[in-house]
Amino acid sequence: MVAIMIVVFVIGYLMIASEHVLKINKAVFALLMCGLLWATYSIGTHDQDLSYRLVEALGDTCEIVVFLIGAMTIVELIDKYDGFAFITRRITAQNKRNLMWVIAFLSFFMSAILDNMTTTIIMVMMLRRLISNNRERWKYAGVIIIAANSGGAWSPIGDVTTIMLWMKNYVTSLNLIAYLIVPCIVSVVIPVFIASRCVKDEPLEPLNENDKREGESLSITRPRLSKLILITGVLSLLFVPIFKSVTGLPPYMGILISLGAMWLLTEIVVNKYDLDKMMKGRISSALRSIDMSTILFFLGILMAVSALQQANLLSNLAHLLDSEIHEPYTINGIIGVLSSIVDNVPLVAACMNMYPVTTEAIMNASADPAYLQYFIQDGLFWHLLTFCAGVGGSIMIIGSAAGVVAMGIEKIPFMWYLKRFSIMAFSGYMAGIFTIWIESFIIEF
Repeated sequence: MVAIMIVVFVIGYLMIASEHVLKINKAVFALLMCGLLWATYSIGTHDQDLSYRLVEALGDTCEIVVFLIGAMTIVELIDKYDGFAFITRRITAQNKRNLMWVIAFLSFFMSAILDNMTTTIIMVMMLRRLISNNRERWKYAGVIIIAANSGGAWSPIGDVTTIMLWMKNYVTSLNLIAYLIVPCIVSVVIPVFIASRCVKDEPLEPLNENDKREGESLSITRPRLSKLILITGVLSLLFVPIFKSVTGLPPYMGILISLGAMWLLTEIVVNKYDLDKMMKGRISSALRSIDMSTILFFLGILMAVSALQQANLLSNLAHLLDSEIHEPYTINGIIGVLSSIVDNVPLVAACMNMYPVTTEAIMNASADPAYLQYFIQDGLFWHLLTFCAGVGGSIMIIGSAAGVVAMGIEKIPFMWYLKRFSIMAFSGYMAGIFTIWIESFIIEF
């Protein structure tokens, strides 16, 4: 059974990677792979509780999918009112190379406040107004993916995995920021420096007039209304991590509240200003505009990884790494690379189950207290895991929610990113790990 599941996953992964060559949407292979993996697991185990496990896995996956639908809808609604025009018109850079740095650092710090997926949606949609050529735009989108993932890794609310470690008290917010902000900056600066060499040093072009918005005339005739939708939309997204921190409820509940509030506001606006004649400014219109193939791909790939987790493949791999390597930098380095292939959430969850936070009593009773020192609260292992699982997802485009979203919006081919950005992302990833090693060396002495 295990061998068959591995073969199915590998073949499915290769088909997803070959989307551009086969000219078949990647969601097709993700859904087929998901169904075949669960079917293989069911036939091979005859687990009486499989239905319960399947519903549980679907629930975990749908939390992310519902969040994605809500965030994409809110961003699409802002775009329909041309709200991003207020930001794009204020982005200044001397040339296209400088623009890449501006885009990278905007994405980096926005991701820490919002999250990497939401930031990527916003920045890629804004990018369409700044760069008209889609091939050239892919280069900037690749930088956004790297910057958003790195930005999410040093913030306790910037990524699902950091939220998991923070809420379970494996790390504390201030120490996480203090230890990881410099390595995360390094992991962005190196790839952006390389990527900027691939962009012509030429003046910025005028705003892309081919990328028309239904609400473009509204942003000119009623700029305050367009600005209101932008501010309300951004505040709605910012509300989600606050809601999570205050109530302890999953982020998708916060995004549902935000979506409902935006729906109410836009219904009032459309009726008051009679906007139906000049634009489709309702939530229902924005819902029809989001890319459902991306949603289905996300559903398929996450459920496929859940099947691997149910078969204990990921947990067994984590145990193998610990028994054979027994060294935190190498273990986490490998986990980071694996997170670019499979979702980082189950990998981090497996590590959290393997290594509970070490107490002083456990250390004193251990035959290897020096090794267990890495697993105390805010220990080196947890900071490395946070960095590697988050930043490592940039190595391949389907290794993170940010990459999947950008891939769906801009139709970036898997192989295009692999050839041009994987090495850049890996160089920043390794440089960040080296920076963490220097920091730990300085702290010890």
